Amino acid sequence: MQFGAFFLLGSPGLLPSEEMYGQALEWAALAEALGFDSVWFAEHHFSNYGYIPNPLLMIVKAAQVTKRVRLGTAVLVLPFWHPLRIAEDIAMTDQLTEGRLEVGVARGYQPYEFARFGISMAEARERTDECLEVLLRALSEDGFEYQGRYYTIPETTIFPKPRQWPHPPIWLAAHTRESFEIAARLGLRAITTNSGRRIETLEEGWGSFLAARAAHAVTGPAEFAVQQQIFVAPTDGEARAQMEHFRYNFRQATNLRNGVQQVVKGFARSAPVEGEPELDEFFESRTLTGSPATVRTKIARYQEVCGMTALNCTFQLGGMAPKTVNGSMRLFAEQVMPHFRREA
Repeated sequence: MQFGAFFLLGSPGLLPSEEMYGQALEWAALAEALGFDSVWFAEHHFSNYGYIPNPLLMIVKAAQVTKRVRLGTAVLVLPFWHPLRIAEDIAMTDQLTEGRLEVGVARGYQPYEFARFGISMAEARERTDECLEVLLRALSEDGFEYQGRYYTIPETTIFPKPRQWPHPPIWLAAHTRESFEIAARLGLRAITTNSGRRIETLEEGWGSFLAARAAHAVTGPAEFAVQQQIFVAPTDGEARAQMEHFRYNFRQATNLRNGVQQVVKGFARSAPVEGEPELDEFFESRTLTGSPATVRTKIARYQEVCGMTALNCTFQLGGMAPKTVNGSMRLFAEQVMPHFRREA
């Protein structure tokens, strides 16, 4: 199994941008030193939920402090990009990272962001589909043309070309049966977010992924990445003490997803959500948290219900101190990852 370190880069305390970016680069270097396979950055806009409006820029900077680790976007929100612009930026980033780029894409989920770009969320699916088709052709073809509802592309060839042929690995963030169908139809890898969700959600997603591959007669390896929130401490008790940070993230993300966010001058309040899980439930069944032995058991349970080939670990949440995040990353790398490396 491959292991990635994922960073949302949110800040409840509205820390200065230079401090957040500096910390992100330290985490990228630490992830490489600890033996992680990849480092991933999210795209978000206009609130302290995430400080990275363009993950490709963050990746180019992270490439300067790393040499081996793969660098990925999780994810680029396609409706916010023109497909030719993003194709050029992906190709250039792949060149500047010397072929270490992984590209995760999705349609987005926050009405707050869509409204500020003047884009209807009702169009998000169709815009994403068209953007994907143009993107894939632009990265791999010369002199292509395209006619769609949202984009009309006359004869076009992009420069530069990506370093990886025919393009960097592309992962579609999928949760619904419809999304997995698109991934299968276009021959993309699938990444699913199980953060804050029960294992049954993951099992259902895996079933949809397999059904979509069968329907489209897809052969070859079933690349299936799972993104989940992780915290490792010497004891379960110490891990439980961190659950407030996980609830903070759950509240903030849920309110932004549901369009009931309270954002003032960029500060997105983490308001309680009706029917939200108790802190113990976050620990027991909605996160991969605990002592090394507990986390190993939880990951093994994930392996029983899905054929995941990669696990992207969300280590930084809420107001966790950097020192606390570093300790969790080290324990995970030293006492959890080797167990699953041996299995491989």
